Amino acid sequence: MSLEKKIMEEMKAAMKSKNKTALEALRAVKSAILLAKTDGSGSEGLSEADEISILQKQIKMRRDAAEQFSEQGRSEMAENELNQVEVIEKFLPEQLSEEDVLAEVTKIIEETGASEMKDMGKVMKLANERLAGKADGKAIADAVKKQLGK
Repeated sequence: MSLEKKIMEEMKAAMKSKNKTALEALRAVKSAILLAKTDGSGSEGLSEADEISILQKQIKMRRDAAEQFSEQGRSEMAENELNQVEVIEKFLPEQLSEEDVLAEVTKIIEETGASEMKDMGKVMKLANERLAGKADGKAIADAVKKQLGK
C-alpha cells in the first residue's frame, strides 16, 4: 500500500476516533504529498525516497516549531507539535540506532578514503543516500563529524 493510501486510512481512523492532533498532522502530510505530486515536474507519482523525504521535512518542521514554542513558554503548543511528530514517525521506516549509524558512516569513510573534515561533503552525500529515512540528517552529520574529527 502506498504512503498516500496509508495516510488516508489513518485519517479516516483519526476522524472516527476524533483524534484532533493526529488528524491535523495527517492532513499536513497529505497536503505536502499532493503539493509534491503537482509541483510541475511532470512525474506521475512519488518514489519511496521522495515520500520519506516529505515525512522527514514535516517532522523537522514540527520539531523546530516545538522548540520555538518551548522557548516562548508555550508548553501546550510545543507538546501538540511533538505529539504530531509521533503520529508522522509511524510512517517512517524503523530508525537506526546511534551505533548502527556510526558503523555505517565508518564503512562509508573507509570506502571513500575520507580522512579529514574537508572530506565531510562526499561522506555526507553517500551517507544521506544510503541512510535515507533510516536515520535523521542531524544524527548522520554528528556521526560523520565524530568519525572525521578523530
